[in-house]
Amino acid sequence: MIDGIYILANDVVYDQLVALLNSIEANAGRKIPICILPYNERLDKVRAEIASRDNVTLFEDSDSIAYWDNFAIQIWKNYPRAQKTWREWGFPELYELPMHRKFCAIDGPFDRFIYFDADTLLMGPIDYVYEKLDNYDWVVNDFQYKSDLKFIFDGSPEQIQQIFNSENLQSKVFCAGWFATKKNIFSPAMRGDILDKLAAGEADVMAFLAPDQSLFNYMVLRSGVSYYNFAFHDCQQATGNHWGSKFDVVDNILYDQGRRLTYLHYMSISSSNFVRLCGGEDVDIPYRDVFLYYRYLKSPEKRPQSFTRPSKIMLLQKSTSSFIQQRINNIKLNYRNFKDRITN
Repeated sequence: MIDGIYILANDVVYDQLVALLNSIEANAGRKIPICILPYNERLDKVRAEIASRDNVTLFEDSDSIAYWDNFAIQIWKNYPRAQKTWREWGFPELYELPMHRKFCAIDGPFDRFIYFDADTLLMGPIDYVYEKLDNYDWVVNDFQYKSDLKFIFDGSPEQIQQIFNSENLQSKVFCAGWFATKKNIFSPAMRGDILDKLAAGEADVMAFLAPDQSLFNYMVLRSGVSYYNFAFHDCQQATGNHWGSKFDVVDNILYDQGRRLTYLHYMSISSSNFVRLCGGEDVDIPYRDVFLYYRYLKSPEKRPQSFTRPSKIMLLQKSTSSFIQQRINNIKLNYRNFKDRITN
C-alpha cells in the first residue's frame, strides 16, 4: 500500500510550491512521496526543484493527461450555458480546463493519496487522513458546506433535488483544493455513466466559477462513493484552514483555539502577490512570516531581509498588469493546447 501526495503546479506558482514542499517535509511526520501534476508546459523551475528532491516526481503519463483533458472537454464544450457565461466574462469557451488535471491523480502510482492545491501549507501530520480511507472512499476537511451552495451547484432547487435526491446535500459539498481518495476510485464504467448523465442534461446544475470543483462534487455525489468530512462529522475537533480566519502562530505552526491545523489554504490570493513578496516587495499576505519561513526553509540566505512598498499607483498598476498578463498567458497557452486536441 503506497501513500502519496499530489500537487497541481507550474512555474507561475513556483514560490508557493516550494513553500508547500518544505512544509510537507517539516510537518508531515514522515517522508511521503510527492507527485507534481503539470498544470501546463511551463515547468522549467518546477523540473529543477524536483531534481533537488529525492521524494518528488513529475507526473508524465501523457495518455492519462490527454484522457482527463478530453473528459473535461466533453463535459464543458457541450454545456452552452457555461460557454455563454464564460464568453460574457471575456474568457475562452474552455475555461480553467487544466484544473481538471487533478483527476490524473486517480491514474497515478499511489494507492491512497491526498491532493493539495499549490497555494497550501501543511501544518501537521496527515496519517489520520490516510487511515480514514480504510473506511471511506473520499475524505475532506473543510467548511465549504457552510457557504452558498451556488458556488458548487448553480441549477434550480428543483433540478438539484431531482438529480441528487438528497435532503442534506449542503452538508456533503466540499472544496476541491484539498481532498483524499484512492487510486481508480472512479471506474471506467462510472466515468461513462457520468458522461451520459451530464450529456443528458444534468450538466445544467454545474457552477461556473470553479468548474473542476463543481465536477468533483458532482462525481462524488452521483457515483455514490462513501464520503467523510472531518469538519462536518467531527466539527468539535476540526480546525479552520482558510487564510481569512484568525489563528495563533507558535514556532511557524498555526493553531485554532489550541488545536493544530492540518493545513492552511491561501485560496483566491493571486500567485503574483507571492512572487512580488519573494521579490522583496512589501505585500500584505496573511501569515506572511509563516509563508516566508517555509518558502526559504532550505535557503534562508535568499530570504528578503527588507521590503519596499511602491507608491499606491505603481502598486495598483503592477498588481493589475501582472494578474491580467498571467491570466492571458495561461488562457492562451491552455486554450491553444486544448483546441489542438479537439481539431486533431
